[in-house]
Amino acid sequence: MTNAPPQDIGQLLNLIAAAYSYRVEQCGPVANGVFWKDPDGQVLRYEVLLQAIPTHDLDQPITINDLGCGYGALFDLLVDQAVLDQGQYFGYDISPPMIKQAQARHPRHSTPHAQFIESPIATQTADYSFVSGTYNMHFGARADVWEPYVKTSLQRLWAKTTKTLAFNMLDRAAQPDKPAQRDPTALYYGDRGDFIRFALSLSPEVEVIDDYPLDEFTIYVKRV
Repeated sequence: MTNAPPQDIGQLLNLIAAAYSYRVEQCGPVANGVFWKDPDGQVLRYEVLLQAIPTHDLDQPITINDLGCGYGALFDLLVDQAVLDQGQYFGYDISPPMIKQAQARHPRHSTPHAQFIESPIATQTADYSFVSGTYNMHFGARADVWEPYVKTSLQRLWAKTTKTLAFNMLDRAAQPDKPAQRDPTALYYGDRGDFIRFALSLSPEVEVIDDYPLDEFTIYVKRV
């Protein structure tokens, strides 16, 4: 497995960043502003990811990476929690307007434990790393470009994670039967078995969560 993304991924990521930038500028910092259908589904995904944090860590400071943080919606669920009283949250996004929205909603003087960083990769090491919907939009990219990129991105994030990496993916078994279009509605659906095998290549301690009412699955990859 390579640590380098496909050579032609940069142009595609620029296109994706532009789509998200336009969307949040048009819709503002709301679920629809990051292409989610509704806020309930957005929050449910976060809640499933956050269940990766065991109870014994909920009453002590921890560090969190949020790759593809958007306008900081995941941080909204954490800002008043004890885990961030002395902990640290790092949010990353490739869209400059998204980062600006997050920084405006959570300025450093009022939320000193949060940093929002324009970057396609995590730059800080954290206890827990989360990825929600970050790999969904791919504009109908070829599988031999997008899938290696996704796995390389997750592999790099795993290297910055000391306890658990949790990510979700649209389930290919639930993919609509229509051809992909090169527009924001062309979404990537991952093969569950393939991503389970990938997760097991990172750690033997893997848990799959799929008992929630969305056409996707969530995978926890844990350090042993």
